[in-house]
Amino acid sequence: MIQPNYLQPKDTVAIVSTARKITLKEIQPAISLLESWGLKVIIGDTIGLEDNQFAGTDAQRAADFQQMLDNPTIKAIWCARGGYGTVRIVESLDFTQFKKQPKWVIGYSDITVLHNQIHSFGIETLHALMPIDISKSTEKAIKSLKKCLFSNAISYEIPTSEINRKGNTRGEFIGGNLSILYSLLGSDSSLKTVGKILFIEDLDEYLYHIDRMMMNLKRNGYFDNLKGLVVGSMTDMHDNTVPFGKNAYQIISDIVAEYNFPVAFNFPAGHIKDNRGLILGRHVNFDVNGKVVKLSFL
Repeated sequence: MIQPNYLQPKDTVAIVSTARKITLKEIQPAISLLESWGLKVIIGDTIGLEDNQFAGTDAQRAADFQQMLDNPTIKAIWCARGGYGTVRIVESLDFTQFKKQPKWVIGYSDITVLHNQIHSFGIETLHALMPIDISKSTEKAIKSLKKCLFSNAISYEIPTSEINRKGNTRGEFIGGNLSILYSLLGSDSSLKTVGKILFIEDLDEYLYHIDRMMMNLKRNGYFDNLKGLVVGSMTDMHDNTVPFGKNAYQIISDIVAEYNFPVAFNFPAGHIKDNRGLILGRHVNFDVNGKVVKLSFL
């Protein structure tokens, strides 16, 4: 995989919105944060735009992101928020210049569309908190974002869970939001999981739909030759009047029970305050034992 250059003081970061609308006031804490790190900030035209729920029309959002992709002075593009809308513009984007001069694309949730598309080019991206999150994120999450952008050494050690499956493996780290992964099946942006370690997380879903999405990934061969599975937050799940009978982690555990790769649940990433940075496309060591879970980016 190709690694974009790490950031240096005085480098420029662009903030844009590829999905839901957002105001300049809402991203001000993120601007201040970047400036405190010695970085310059360019605000995209989509910040403050409004087209119903979107940050401008599809054409406006695509043009804004394209401008940042093609600008050689910009070293990272930080997506302001998720929601929905990135899939509506991804086919309009021209990544020709980006492939020649890769830069960090940062975000999570709906930004999984971009992560997966860029992964197909063999370029790393950063799954991490977004500008909308800064005022409510933990210090650990913010520090992890900085470390991912400025350094090449990042690793995590978290307590184990009773539902985990032990094992030790190494592979390329991929993934993102489960609903987005599910929605991209059959498209050019769908991931190839053979020999890789998959990360999933989600928000605001019915439990039966978690089961449906996981079954579809299974039927599409996502788990057949997988090296490991990391499950982040499953936040604000819903149930029907007649209960499904299992929580999200139990559903996932049951569906992958027949495989022998290590599985870790409750990893601090996703739609939570402690959303740690993850370098997608980077090789990792993944160790799940009886005491801790270790995830080390190589």
